[in-house]
Amino acid sequence: ISPVPPYSREQPIFTTRAHVFQIDPSTKKNWVPASKQAVTVSYFYDSTRNSYRIIFFYGAKVIINSTITPNMTFTKTSQKFGQWADSRANTVFGLGFPSEQQLTKFAEKFQEVKEAAKLARDRSQEKIETSSNHSQESGRETPSSTRASSVNGTDDEKASHGGPAEAHLKSENDKLKIALAQSSSNVKKWETELQTLRESNARLTTALQESAASIEHWKKQFSACKEENDQLRSKIEELEEQCNEINKEKERNAQLSRRLQELETELQDKELELEELRKQGEIIPQLMSECESVSQQLQAAEKKNKDLEEKVRTLRTEVEESKHRQTNLKTELKNFLDVLDGKIDELHDFRQGLSKLGIDN
Repeated sequence: ISPVPPYSREQPIFTTRAHVFQIDPSTKKNWVPASKQAVTVSYFYDSTRNSYRIIFFYGAKVIINSTITPNMTFTKTSQKFGQWADSRANTVFGLGFPSEQQLTKFAEKFQEVKEAAKLARDRSQEKIETSSNHSQESGRETPSSTRASSVNGTDDEKASHGGPAEAHLKSENDKLKIALAQSSSNVKKWETELQTLRESNARLTTALQESAASIEHWKKQFSACKEENDQLRSKIEELEEQCNEINKEKERNAQLSRRLQELETELQDKELELEELRKQGEIIPQLMSECESVSQQLQAAEKKNKDLEEKVRTLRTEVEESKHRQTNLKTELKNFLDVLDGKIDELHDFRQGLSKLGIDN
């Protein structure tokens, strides 16, 4: 069959666009792209041979030249992909369509062409059987007609009537022999094609089973990866929550560190104040000793200066004033000591609170 369809004999009956693939001849599993983009794929009908073909050209090269036979099957392997095996080409063709609707139309047309090819084959077989039966009946009738002519006619009549009949029968027998030889060769050819198709179907079945097993394996791996992904997401969420809590703890620790520095500064100020109060407390005994020495001097002055009343009065006045000042000083000293004791107690409580806060932190 010529790869380029002569339009006087072969006409396109259906055309579509699809991505074309062929099975890898080495592995019989992987698909090899026959076109880089979607191309035109057509059904052609040969009226003289009453046959159908699927043809695809890639430039000047014929990629698909597949004659449809009744034993072929077009299989949908996905929503947009279909395939069929060609025993004559010893390969498997695959087509990827832009939409599921186009795949459905192509599959319906394939089934329609397949049924038409089957009907044409059945009709050709009926014609061969009819012509074979007709030749057998003619062969059985030939001797009787010859005998009748030999009985009823003369030798001249035999020559005039029996010769053309025998030549006609001989030509018919030759035609029938040729038809029978062709039919037997066709039967052998069909048997060979059937065996090839069976082998191809077995290979395709094995490939489909392997692909199904591979699909199940990948599905299991996909589900396992999905579960692992979900677990990782949950772990990431938990870690994010832990990071948020850690950040909050860091902020609280920073606040506590600032508060601790403030308290240490206050403690240093309190210690300085306490040191000043201690220095002031050291002066008080000196003042008290001075007051005692002054009182002793006053007493001695009274004994010594009894005669000098004015001086004594003056001295008494001074002594009274000194006593008054001493009383005031004692009162102030007592108040100061009371305040100092309160400050010391507060500082002691503050130190204990600070130590407790440092231990807790």
